[in-house]
Amino acid sequence: MISVNNLSVQFTGVNLFDGVTFNVGDRDRIGLVGKNGAGKSTLLKILCRQQEPETGTIVIASGQTVGYLPQEMVPDSVGTVIEETMTAFDQIDSLEKRQQTLSTEIAERTDYESAEYERLLSNLHEVTEQIAMLGGSNRREQAEKVLLGLGFRHCDFNRLVAEFSGGWQMRVELAKLLLKRPDFLLLDEPTNHLDIESIQWLENYLVTYPGAVVLVSHDRTFLDNITGRTIEITAGKIYDYKVSYSEYVVQMQQRRASQMASLTNQQRQVAQIEAFIERFRYKATKSKQVQSRIKMLERMEEIKVDEVSTESIHFQFPPAPHSGKIVLEASHLGKAYGDNQVFDDVEFLVTSGTKLAFVGRNGEGKSTLAKIIVGEINDYSGVFKLGHQVQIGYYAQNQAAMLNGEKTVFQTIDDAAVGDIRPKIRNILGSFLFDDDDIDKKVKVLSGGEKARLALAKLLLTPCNLLVLDEPTNHLDMDSKDILKNALLQYTGTLVVVSHDRDFLQGLTDTLFEFRDGGVHEFKGDIFEFLEYRKLEHLKDLDKNRDTKAASSTVASVSQNKLNYQQSKERERELRKLRGAVERIEQEISSLEEQISEKESLLASGNPEVTGNADFYSSYQSLKDKLEERMSAWEEATIAVEDFENR
Repeated sequence: MISVNNLSVQFTGVNLFDGVTFNVGDRDRIGLVGKNGAGKSTLLKILCRQQEPETGTIVIASGQTVGYLPQEMVPDSVGTVIEETMTAFDQIDSLEKRQQTLSTEIAERTDYESAEYERLLSNLHEVTEQIAMLGGSNRREQAEKVLLGLGFRHCDFNRLVAEFSGGWQMRVELAKLLLKRPDFLLLDEPTNHLDIESIQWLENYLVTYPGAVVLVSHDRTFLDNITGRTIEITAGKIYDYKVSYSEYVVQMQQRRASQMASLTNQQRQVAQIEAFIERFRYKATKSKQVQSRIKMLERMEEIKVDEVSTESIHFQFPPAPHSGKIVLEASHLGKAYGDNQVFDDVEFLVTSGTKLAFVGRNGEGKSTLAKIIVGEINDYSGVFKLGHQVQIGYYAQNQAAMLNGEKTVFQTIDDAAVGDIRPKIRNILGSFLFDDDDIDKKVKVLSGGEKARLALAKLLLTPCNLLVLDEPTNHLDMDSKDILKNALLQYTGTLVVVSHDRDFLQGLTDTLFEFRDGGVHEFKGDIFEFLEYRKLEHLKDLDKNRDTKAASSTVASVSQNKLNYQQSKERERELRKLRGAVERIEQEISSLEEQISEKESLLASGNPEVTGNADFYSSYQSLKDKLEERMSAWEEATIAVEDFENR
């Protein structure tokens, strides 16, 4: 167990943590959540002893180990992928040397009845058990299994780590950490450099991991599939929820609504007491009652509502100019880098208004095709055509890094703006949370999230009817991702988005291009329908490898898979309807609570025109009755969702 007691940390004079206390159990699955800058990464560094708090203690049970993967690091390996990965077993190597030493010493002794001989035997037994527990007998097999799960191929194992991009080098570091199997695994945004297949593999791995896992992630689906406990960091405090992320969101909103209601009631009570004191302060016959109420106010503990930042980006894309019916067309399209044929003989036709997602393993050509579409790559084989009057807006995977670091925020937008949009630059920057102090900052001092927001702001400067977005959610927090997704849902043009974020893609796109085995395969449907379909495809592949004697059962199995797929699609549609009903009721409840709060504020004001108005009280009671009815409806709708999910 890790025990955190009375933890306090300051950052630039502000309390990042103030008297925080909690425990991490041996098998916990914890998601750390909070706004950018709340202190999630700092807390992980403190838990792994890379940073010391100003006050408080961190106690880790004797003999237990902690492993930490930061968001970014600079690997310095000079070996191959498999050589670097095998360094994860350095502890086993040391134990095996110790085992050999003990075995030799025991073989040379003849004092079989002595206490020293018994001690040597006990030590040897302990070391042997440790080696077995760490998987010493099949190290190479373990290393290859993890590397394959994280997206490497057998042909990559003997390539130098330095030949790979930073993202792939981070995968090697992740592989090493998983193979070390620490008792407490601390992962800071581990999915940033993974594709969908690798993320799913990591999910399955972490679900059955024998130790504790603490995650920082902006991927809702990833958190929901792994964690059963959520720790929220806000305003220097933490709130510990024994639920997954989605359930935490509901409970967090309920907690804050309850705080607001309690505060409103207390303020009304205080106002009434103060009014009594003021009215009877100078009446001798009421002096005891006045003094009693004064003491009551002094004893009353002030109810505080958690500070919640209401700042968020808000924007919408300009209306898309008209384009021809056919937006993108390819015939026998291929692209190779030297001897590496990324994809070949690709055929597709994309019509106006299509919302298209590129998915697949990293290195299969998603970003390459995006660059062909926007004209950054021209040396390809086959034919590629843009449709009539197609105007492109492009967000590259490294768009934030491509910004000129020496320019200010304002100059970055001003240099790209033309025509009538120029007078609106400050408003645009304000929509992306850049205030008057921020616009004169140089780009090089911005955080990753700020650079991503600035790059998105540039997209608004020129209307386009084809948006090509390559990993647009990197560095964006959950709120910003939601707002970007909502803006894209309202976008009237054609969309091509490359992303590994399943939650972001869900409901956003209607068509997928899967990049696999040197080809591009079209799929009509949602990302989760596609993932379910791909599982069925894998089952079919297994069927093909069976003995020919099982041919009839194979056909039956494939038919059953098709039936299961259709049933799965129907189930997903029904579940979306049920969840939609819950969301609509929640919106109604929020609206009713706001109306009730407004009326309670009027009541608290003591205005005689309000307090003596029977119609006002009737309207107030009607709203409360409606709220109670909607809360009952919400409970029924929520139970319906849970019952459906558990079928």
